Amino acid sequence: MHPKQGFMQQLGIQYPIIQAPMAGVSTPALAAAVSNAGGLGSLGLGASSVEQVEQQLLATRKLTDKPINLNFFCHQPAQADADKEAAWLRHLQPFFAEFGATAPSHLKLPYLSFDEQPELLQLLLQQRPAVVSFHFGLPAQAAIDALSDAGIVTIACATTLDEALVAQALGIDAVVAQGAEAGGHRGVFKPEDGDLELGLMALLTQLNEQLQIPLIAAGGIMNGQAIAAALQLGAQAVQLGTAFILTPESAAKAGHRQALTGAASGRTAITSAISGRPARGIVNRFYREVDSQQAPALPAYPIAYDAGKALTAAALAKGNEQFGAYWAGQAAALARQLPAAELMALLVKEWHAASR
Repeated sequence: MHPKQGFMQQLGIQYPIIQAPMAGVSTPALAAAVSNAGGLGSLGLGASSVEQVEQQLLATRKLTDKPINLNFFCHQPAQADADKEAAWLRHLQPFFAEFGATAPSHLKLPYLSFDEQPELLQLLLQQRPAVVSFHFGLPAQAAIDALSDAGIVTIACATTLDEALVAQALGIDAVVAQGAEAGGHRGVFKPEDGDLELGLMALLTQLNEQLQIPLIAAGGIMNGQAIAAALQLGAQAVQLGTAFILTPESAAKAGHRQALTGAASGRTAITSAISGRPARGIVNRFYREVDSQQAPALPAYPIAYDAGKALTAAALAKGNEQFGAYWAGQAAALARQLPAAELMALLVKEWHAASR
């Protein structure tokens, strides 16, 4: 059988719909609801400790016996730079002052990359989830081999053909083709080399011609018509993130939900100022003012995120929603407020209608 054939059977799912693993938004309840409805539910665990990963996995397994996807970050280990971090905090201080707060005296590293936590791999090999996926790059070859030997399907995010080819060469089972329309963090392997910001159509057609492994389309997919179009362009499945943010099962905060249902939902942009890595979200003052031409060089990801989260908290403490990290894709205005199971059923119905 060709590697691209039988992908849904390999995943153990009924429909070619994957709920994106959004760190801070995905929950056991959301992942389980999507998996129980025939798709592949996901947990965004890149910012979680080993103990939290195990807790989230076990909590999800109490809600479903269907396959689930656990997602981890594979960014280059952060290099602290005290001078760069101090300059960034000075840049942020006027914004903190606006809310009667003071910028942190120093920044900490909020979480580690996958390869920096060997206990994570051991936990996965012990628990054997159906799918493990990676963002921001790839783990060591030994980790990929170990997961594959354990019967775990591996998936990696790619924003370019070169990244996808590297993933294929290392033995990754499938690639998420992340178009620039997608909300949240861009999956670029080396942001210091720049981001081509390829749209999904351009990226997917390139990958479909060159790759032998299955493709998962991501970026701006919000309804069944878009699902049908992505599958027609060569994807074997689709990944939706923003579409699931308004479900009651998601952990999205009230400000995030309000931003998605308000007039601002139609205006998204990519910025690195919030976390230190490029990410698409709903435009607010973080995009318009913090990310300015006068801004100094950013600290390394995710050290910069420590500052971003502190500013978000200072603003929220004064009732200001203009500094939230409200990640969302370019089609955010199409988000629907439905329980996850109902949304899945509607997406399948729309996809079948569009495929006739």
